[in-house]
Amino acid sequence: QVQLVESGGGLVQAGGSLRLSCAASGISGVIVSMGWYRQAPGKQRELVASITRGGNAAYADTVKGRLTISRDTAKNTVYLQMYSLKPEDTAVYYCKAITWTIVGGNRDSWGQGTMVTVSS
Repeated sequence: QVQLVESGGGLVQAGGSLRLSCAASGISGVIVSMGWYRQAPGKQRELVASITRGGNAAYADTVKGRLTISRDTAKNTVYLQMYSLKPEDTAVYYCKAITWTIVGGNRDSWGQGTMVTVSS
């Protein structure tokens, strides 16, 4: 069973930076993609950024130019570097991995989430 452990959240002032990490373990098969989602109070969970096995990254329009997703394939770890943070970036950030096996096909796994709070 895939386990995802996020770290790096915290409290930061507007304009500041944070780096989130997500380490995956217990992987059988292939990691198809990994990504970051966030959920603010009273709002739906939304995709922030994702990166495929081939290294292709995609971003939500609201974070383009301020957030960068990267990965270390040897460590099965994905990072989210966040710059110029805004109060509206305040949310719980979740890591998601899509893995594929011959038997099970694609499967989604989620981390427990890490809180990011941006003060104005």
